[in-house]
Amino acid sequence: MEQALKTVNTILYCKNWQQTVAFYKDRLSLPVNFANDWFVEFRLAGGARLSIADQSRASVKSCGGAGITLALEVEAIESVRAQINASGLAPTHIRDHPWGARVFYFYDPEGHRIEIWQEKP
Repeated sequence: MEQALKTVNTILYCKNWQQTVAFYKDRLSLPVNFANDWFVEFRLAGGARLSIADQSRASVKSCGGAGITLALEVEAIESVRAQINASGLAPTHIRDHPWGARVFYFYDPEGHRIEIWQEKP
């Protein structure tokens, strides 16, 4: 199946849809790939997408962030953390992770944990 995949999309169903869309669009500056009045798809990297759906218009309901971590690998973790911190999102401090990476965390308005990581040199 791996060769058949063209894109991968994670869909977050949200109670606070407008606030969550604004978070990813305005505060994280993710480019919008598609949008309508209840669903927005953001382009992450390559064939990876992240979508935000309004639970009031969908058959799937919000999990309130429970059990969800969006792990995003970056090339310059200090710079990304400084940008996140400057935007008022209160990220954790960068720490070493046992699997050979440096990481920090913060949360979106719906309570989904976002992990930013960089492989240790």
